[in-house]
Amino acid sequence: MSDFIIGKSNISISDIKSILIEEKKIVLHEQVRKRVLSSRKYLDDKLKKNDLPIYGVNTGFGSLCNVKVDDNQLSKLQKNIILSHACGTGEKVPAQIVKLMLLLKIQSLSLGFSSVQLKIIDRLILMFNNNILPIVYSQGSLGASGDLAPLAHLFLPLIGEGKVLYKDIEYDSKEILVKFKWDEIELKSKEGLALLNGTQFMQAYGVWSIIKSQKISYLSDMIASISLDAFNCRSECFDELLQFIRPHKGQIKTAENIRDFIFESEIQKLPKMDVQDPYSFRCIPQVHGATKDVLQHVYEVFSIEINSVTDNPTVFEKEDKILSGGNFHGQPIAMAMDYLAIAISELASISERRVFHLISGKRDLPPFLVAKPGINSGFMIPQYTAASIVSQNKQLCTPSSVDSIVSSNGQEDHVSMGANCATKLLKVIDNTERVLAIEMFNASQAMFFKRAKSSVFIEDILSVFRNEVDFVEYDRALYKDIQKSVIFLQNLSIEDSLL
Repeated sequence: MSDFIIGKSNISISDIKSILIEEKKIVLHEQVRKRVLSSRKYLDDKLKKNDLPIYGVNTGFGSLCNVKVDDNQLSKLQKNIILSHACGTGEKVPAQIVKLMLLLKIQSLSLGFSSVQLKIIDRLILMFNNNILPIVYSQGSLGASGDLAPLAHLFLPLIGEGKVLYKDIEYDSKEILVKFKWDEIELKSKEGLALLNGTQFMQAYGVWSIIKSQKISYLSDMIASISLDAFNCRSECFDELLQFIRPHKGQIKTAENIRDFIFESEIQKLPKMDVQDPYSFRCIPQVHGATKDVLQHVYEVFSIEINSVTDNPTVFEKEDKILSGGNFHGQPIAMAMDYLAIAISELASISERRVFHLISGKRDLPPFLVAKPGINSGFMIPQYTAASIVSQNKQLCTPSSVDSIVSSNGQEDHVSMGANCATKLLKVIDNTERVLAIEMFNASQAMFFKRAKSSVFIEDILSVFRNEVDFVEYDRALYKDIQKSVIFLQNLSIEDSLL
């Protein structure tokens, strides 16, 4: 397994997926090392020749931007910003997202516009490669002046503060420094601010959500195909002629997937009871397809963001400029994440409707999918569970990006709330995964009662699923089966070319 070289080219979401799944090590391209060293030297030389205030370099932060800091206090200033901003609370951020935050910050700093010491990036790479993951909390960012609180926790270990997770055990950062024979890093001018300014908390949640959403989009098509045959639905609505007269790319792709999944299904040759099927079956290309189109848009937004510089101020060595701006503001990705949450929630919404039909006792299926309904409630309540989750998703889909709140004494008077967008997006995705697992559970049960077989593909999937989740003949506690269904979907490997 080869190392991934930071700085050789732009990093893609596919690259990130490969780095995380294959647990690749990362290294800095030699040109990056030169660029970072040069940028740091430029800033040091600039400060020696210049007495003018430069925001965050020799001034206070936020509304304290007009307070000049003495030259002999610049290092303390940068250490203080990390200490004072480490005010996160709530749930701990999942380890894989923390690791992704490290990777994305390394990528941003490597672009050479932040003027940090090379040893800071080197230390972050060592932490990444050794899976030394800081304890970060999910609440505390407004998604505007950078993800200040989460990023402060991310970088506390550089100065020997905070806690880290290493080999599934929490350690004080000082213990890890001793263990690996690392020194605390003395921060120089601008460096604390460069670390804390940025959108890497939002980015990490967003990228992880995109990776999960790609798989969920595929699974939605696959599971819907099983339900389609289980409910003895027509296939004409997936004909390519219908898609080509309304040629949204997602719609075309969804219909193509369904046609592939049900190819040569014996069930499709059976007589059909109704001239048209309910929308939750007939409109799969339109609904699932719209989600695919949103996902592609969000993918493109994040592809730009993860290769961007999002701290402030930024240093332009060639142009001899140090510029203050607003690249830390999370609005572009906040709105994208709200959009994706809405799109993914619709996959859960339409999935629950298909579950509702499967248990309705229609089309030669027994009520609630058990042979002896009455004494057995069968699959009555999994639909309740799915409905509950779908309703929660609707509540979570209220956009956070339309909200704002004034902070820092009025200096930061418009914020993106992108961190809230990020955390609730992942919740919506996890919820949708559970609803799809319930549909898979229901559809596999329904297929038991069919007089004919489905396609080879679907029968193979059902066979593998049945090895994990037993058929329900009589009532039993179904929560274990639902959890097994979730794990089945999580463990199901899908080739990238299919997503």
